[in-house]
Amino acid sequence: MNYRSLTRWILILLLATLAFSCSEAAKRKIIILETTDLHGVIFPYDFTEQKELNSSLANIATYLKKLRQKKTPVILLDNGDNLQGQPSVYYHNYLDTVSPHLNAQVMNFLGYDAGTVGNHDIEAGQAVYDKLIKEYNFPLLAANAVSTETGKPYFKPYHIVEKKGIKVAVLGLITPSVPNWLPPELYSGIEFRDMTETAKQWISAVKEEKPDLIVGLFHSGWDKSEISLQDNNIIIEDGSASVAYNVPGFDIIFTGHDHNIANEKIVNISGDTVLILNGGSRAQKIAKADITILPGKNTGTKTSIIKGEIVNVEDYRADPDFLSKFDLQFKRIEQYVNRVIANSSETISSRDSFFGSSAFVDMIHSIQLELTNADISFAAPLSFDVKISSGPVKVADMFKLYRYENFLYAIYMSGEEIKDYLEYSYDQWLNTMKGPQDNLLKFRVGNNGKPVLNNGRAWLRNQSYNFDSAAGIDYVVDISKPEGSRILIKSLSNGRPFGKKNIYKVAINSYRGSGGGSHLTSGAGISKNDIKSRIIFSTDRDLRFFMMKYLENKKIINPSAFNNWRIIPEQWVEVAAPRDYQLLFGTTN
Repeated sequence: MNYRSLTRWILILLLATLAFSCSEAAKRKIIILETTDLHGVIFPYDFTEQKELNSSLANIATYLKKLRQKKTPVILLDNGDNLQGQPSVYYHNYLDTVSPHLNAQVMNFLGYDAGTVGNHDIEAGQAVYDKLIKEYNFPLLAANAVSTETGKPYFKPYHIVEKKGIKVAVLGLITPSVPNWLPPELYSGIEFRDMTETAKQWISAVKEEKPDLIVGLFHSGWDKSEISLQDNNIIIEDGSASVAYNVPGFDIIFTGHDHNIANEKIVNISGDTVLILNGGSRAQKIAKADITILPGKNTGTKTSIIKGEIVNVEDYRADPDFLSKFDLQFKRIEQYVNRVIANSSETISSRDSFFGSSAFVDMIHSIQLELTNADISFAAPLSFDVKISSGPVKVADMFKLYRYENFLYAIYMSGEEIKDYLEYSYDQWLNTMKGPQDNLLKFRVGNNGKPVLNNGRAWLRNQSYNFDSAAGIDYVVDISKPEGSRILIKSLSNGRPFGKKNIYKVAINSYRGSGGGSHLTSGAGISKNDIKSRIIFSTDRDLRFFMMKYLENKKIINPSAFNNWRIIPEQWVEVAAPRDYQLLFGTTN
């Protein structure tokens, strides 16, 4: 090869290298992360069960450190439901209201860029989320949570995040079903509007910001059955799919609320691809979007390559710097949950409550009846599988007995409504059996009609927190009869006759008293608008607070089952119950 040829080849190589370098320089990359439904899992420790955890925000801190060491900028988002679940957040919601809230401290430390408010954050009450709005170093979003006074969003509707010249718009939405679950005093002056209509309203304003990417941060589940637009009078709990399909403009939609995992792409009505990501719950996973923005052929245009990933948080150990930073707060919560409030003569388990009258649920009934002086009480096992041992009863045990920050109501109901309420509840729970060979409980079943097993255990078809039983009346549940005609109420437990036309005072939690689970509406047949007029009593704080006061006053408790209800035919139950117990819990004990 002569000198001229060699020179030409070197020049071509240099030009190619320069072109490649320019092309690579023109590419812009960014990572977006989503946590969702953390439910207070800040530390790698369960303060209720008093055991170590493999995943938490402390573990996520380690992953963040590793990711931020690279050149690619990182945007960190949260999708709500942080203020309920662990005693650590309860303590700062209601007891230590002077210090900066622990959730604000840790999220500011981790450098969150934006967050959407969740229904369980609203449940903490206006004083709590208003305080956090001021304490967070990032905005809380929810475009469809609208002030009834101003007609404008109560929280910020969207937020622009810029990292290394990349401009990302984040629009927040919350499930509009909040009024179905929570008493209005918790969201006074706020109405929750349809997600799809709200997204249509705000997407133009977001586009005017000329962002490189538009991201949806929706505290609402991913349910493809809710794709089509529906009547505005129908409240859609999980409206993320409807927005994704029917509101063009979004590049990525992060979902939450349903505690599921999602990583998929869909094509919307305009033919554009949208990435759907959901990071599950309780810091077990984190949703990650890797984005490469490419320059377009035409001036001012661009295209993006977007890839989704679900990261296993348990693969990362808890960050020592995080644990050291918040060690004092950890010890304060640990001291709080270990405080002894009473002594119990018996061990009680939520497992028993699926098969008949149980000491676990009847303890809730007894406290509700005493606090309200009601005739009848409705309650469910709010924890699926927990045990409170005999001996000292600690604050932590109260979070096992009662998981949620519900208020306690007393309402008026007729005898017929009470019977229909129970029919609805047990239809969620128990099969209609043809003989002892059938399952007593309603399990999720496969195509063969048999319970689907996961690691040798079956899953219930419905959520156990909707399995209400009653106290104050004596009744039987005949599972040989068809649904809707299985409850026979014999009398009030004090011996007085029970009448379908009589009016009774009934103790019920605020979730149920706001229409949650549809027991009062679909079950008892009370219209949604009529429920509020039935309420004659309400606590001014969560029921767990009053439960703790109740037990402290008692000092010694002797929990036992009322045995005021049973399932018949008993000879069928005697065969089916032990078999279903083993399917449900993986043991006969």
